[in-house]
Amino acid sequence: MSVYDVNGRRLGPGGLTRRGALAAGLAASAMARAALAAEAKKPTAPSDRVNIAVIGAGGQGASNMSKLTGQNIVATADVDYDHVLHALVDKTGWIAPSKEPLKAAYDRATRYTDYRKMLDSQKDIEAVLIATPDHHHAVAARWAMERGHHVFVQKPLTYNITESRKLAALAAANPKMVTQMGNQGHSGDDGRRVVELIRGGVIGPVREVHVWTNRPVWPQGVNRPAAVGAPGSLDWQTWLGPANVDWGYNPDYAAFNWRGWTPFGSGALGDMGAHLIDFPFWSLEPGLPTKVEARHSRWAGGASLWDTKRPANITSYPLASVTHYEFGQAKGGPLTMVWYDGGMLPPTPPGFPANMSMSGDGGVLFIGAKGMLMHETYGEKPVLIGAGLDAAAAKIPQSLPRIMGGMAGHEMNWVRAIRGTEKISCPFEYATRLNETMNLGVVALMTDQAIQYDGAAGRITNVASANQYLSREYRKGWEL
Repeated sequence: MSVYDVNGRRLGPGGLTRRGALAAGLAASAMARAALAAEAKKPTAPSDRVNIAVIGAGGQGASNMSKLTGQNIVATADVDYDHVLHALVDKTGWIAPSKEPLKAAYDRATRYTDYRKMLDSQKDIEAVLIATPDHHHAVAARWAMERGHHVFVQKPLTYNITESRKLAALAAANPKMVTQMGNQGHSGDDGRRVVELIRGGVIGPVREVHVWTNRPVWPQGVNRPAAVGAPGSLDWQTWLGPANVDWGYNPDYAAFNWRGWTPFGSGALGDMGAHLIDFPFWSLEPGLPTKVEARHSRWAGGASLWDTKRPANITSYPLASVTHYEFGQAKGGPLTMVWYDGGMLPPTPPGFPANMSMSGDGGVLFIGAKGMLMHETYGEKPVLIGAGLDAAAAKIPQSLPRIMGGMAGHEMNWVRAIRGTEKISCPFEYATRLNETMNLGVVALMTDQAIQYDGAAGRITNVASANQYLSREYRKGWEL
């Protein structure tokens, strides 16, 4: 933990010299890597392996599943197996050495295009990892959970609030089911230390938090492009799945750029909120927001917040937005949190060192009565700002369990929790509430005015029309 005074001078962290602190951090990272390597090499008895199916096997799914090759990957479901292969090869077109075990595991697995058929027909599945675009998350998870499977669902957990509450209810009704959201930072040592320091009162009571990201890094604030022919390897209708739109294929949607299009993704908040908002939501325990208001750049087609009428058919999110959250029922008293995307940064608060900068990639700044704490995305590289905070931090004991392997062990934490050897890191009991907070930012963006939220009822109380954004219509056969 690095500590700075108001002039930007680095102070001794917790009694360690700067060199000693660096050595301690490197040693901890080395221990985490060694633990993961030892676990990967340790033979696993067939009876201890978990039978896993993956929905969305390329891209992020391949990244997640590469951590799980010691298990039995019994089935895969994907709409484009050419895209899956692309995720396994290097720049020369050959199978990347690091992906050879995953390629071998995928080759042994039964292949499906439609995950509904996979979940209905394959009876040896115990657990399902879901790494599809956002609009499939809840539907795929519901199909898996209703069949008794443990689930790992990439962030954002769901596309909207109704879906989030549905998954929360399913998880609560099946307490033996192990659920995990794919926000790896929740398992990181740095992020857990952030939570301990905030809860321990190192910077005093916190009433203000700023959260920012460089996203989007995909098209937003643009009009929908013309449809073109889909690749022969892609089942476009299955890719559309629950999205109740009659859109033809365009490469601006799939396989990567779907996040910015309103029927398929949740924009920058959906992509990075689960990583960044996680730490204030976790450490401060503010409950659900009571008021949310978003300001943003122009909607596609030139419409802006000040126009009397937005376009009836908004298709992509604005390029940048600032979203104000108020938590009127927070445990420590009223809390304000401000979210910035599109590469915008928060204003410099009083006392922020003149020679210190905020990471352009993303971060969180907690402003407390005694000082500040800032960290980068995923809770990494936390720094304390203010004299005397190093001594205070040194007195805060470790109170949260550390996950074996840290961030890199998030997927295997799910497996170990299924086996009963480690507590799950980010279960749906917590993840659905975090996800609901993120979803409310998207609702405020679509509503274009401040919304007041009754978390107990799950309703917006001041703008009746905004409640339409808490749920959605589904294509026939893909209902929640």
